[in-house]
Amino acid sequence: MCTKYNSFVAVLALLVSCIMTSCKKNLLNTPPNDRLSSNVFWRSETDAKLAVNAIYPFLDSTNIISWEGLTDIGHTNQFFTNDALVERGVYDATNPKIGGEWNFAYKGIAAANYFLDNADKVQTSNTALINQLKGEARTLRAYEYIKLAAFFGDIPLVTSMITIDEGRQLNRTPVAQIWDFVNKELSEAADALPTGYSGSDKGRITKGAALALQARANLLAGRFQQAVDAAKKVMDLNVYNLYPEYAKLFTYAAENNTEVILDKQYIKDVYPTNIFAFQAPYSQKGSSTANWIVPTKKIADLYPMNNGKEINDASSGFDANNPYANRDPRLRYSIFVPGDILPDGKVFNPLPNSGTADAIGSTFYATSTGFSIKKYVNSEDYSNISNSGINIILLRLAEVLLTYAEAKIELGQIDQSVYDAINKVRQRTDISLPALSGLSQTELRDAVRKERTLELAFEGVRLFDIRRWKIAENVIQGTVQGITYNNNGQLVTVQVQAFEKVFNSNRDYLWPIPQKERELTPSLTQNPGW
Repeated sequence: MCTKYNSFVAVLALLVSCIMTSCKKNLLNTPPNDRLSSNVFWRSETDAKLAVNAIYPFLDSTNIISWEGLTDIGHTNQFFTNDALVERGVYDATNPKIGGEWNFAYKGIAAANYFLDNADKVQTSNTALINQLKGEARTLRAYEYIKLAAFFGDIPLVTSMITIDEGRQLNRTPVAQIWDFVNKELSEAADALPTGYSGSDKGRITKGAALALQARANLLAGRFQQAVDAAKKVMDLNVYNLYPEYAKLFTYAAENNTEVILDKQYIKDVYPTNIFAFQAPYSQKGSSTANWIVPTKKIADLYPMNNGKEINDASSGFDANNPYANRDPRLRYSIFVPGDILPDGKVFNPLPNSGTADAIGSTFYATSTGFSIKKYVNSEDYSNISNSGINIILLRLAEVLLTYAEAKIELGQIDQSVYDAINKVRQRTDISLPALSGLSQTELRDAVRKERTLELAFEGVRLFDIRRWKIAENVIQGTVQGITYNNNGQLVTVQVQAFEKVFNSNRDYLWPIPQKERELTPSLTQNPGW
């Protein structure tokens, strides 16, 4: 024992001596074990690919559904959240919802800038691969700028890594210049990207994703000819097709189908999402985040009858006592309505005093409107509600078709291709609404706007649409209503108690620049009204 102790002391003394003298220099040069040093990274193609992969987590996910709660078609079910404050119009630049969207987007931009600043350090003869990866990074960065410009207007344009001191000197770039930058970036990125991938690379940014984002950006910017041109390029790739069954579009059976242009990929157990826990009706194991966003009466009433007529048309065949029969099938494909079968096999019954866990008023976790979002709520996830592997779709062909049609309508370029684009969406195999024809520009404008609302409901586009159409104050404001049901022979419409949506047209078309950002960077000006 004594010998071992003496040996230990001798080794320890030698180690200390080494640290204090000749070993000290080497010790200080040891790479940190909590991060990758640039001295040992950026050497191989694998390093470059891993660095691009690190940008993808900053794509949006379930938060796109939360945006719908700020519109007329959705409602933030839990009235005490930061989202609900925005919905009620009683928020300011300190609201964490606003700051969170800003911070998350700029983190994605920083990750892309880090890659783009370092990618050329990789020693490889495969320049096509490096250019492809740069194209992915530039597209992902453009995605973030599109969102920021739509939310905030003028924003700092940062295209390389900056120091803290440089960050404190940033100014807001005029939004027109942001749109110019995005358009150019996506054009150049598309040239370097393939039309598709196979195997484990599925889900990476493609040429179609860059062009489809370019179409979206130009529509948001009101640059209609550029939106038409980009959308047409996507269509002419002949890579994408509408998935025949809308009912299955947001299920595991349809993952990676040919309609999907961009999605955020998830894998159970490895990289899961909590979409089921986040969105499923409360009766499905009663998660504290259940029914975060619920549909409203406005969206439910907007779906026409399956003969194409509006429900307020006396000749439509609408039955107020059986309101979900013979409707546009997308209603029940998108929304849980009373009588639907839930993932656990039971019947959805949200009627007040029904005695079920979903009964309106039974708990603030139960739906307050009597509706619940059905998209992405799959029975496969019922056994483990926080471990979903379903991919969240961020952009699909239907949006591109409707973007093409809308932009052509606004330009007055109304031809058969406009009708074809809209009717393809309306006449998916399991929808089959009557084809549109012979409409005026005003009628077509109304038709395509309605089609976007119904087709893309709860997919994160409605807030941007009603802002760019300048109709937000007309459609949002007022009480929140839900299901209409027969109560002892009398039709009663649910109304969310003590809650009113507010949209101030003098202020709310742009979110405020987050207060913390302005404290850190005093040169950032504030949007009007804030």
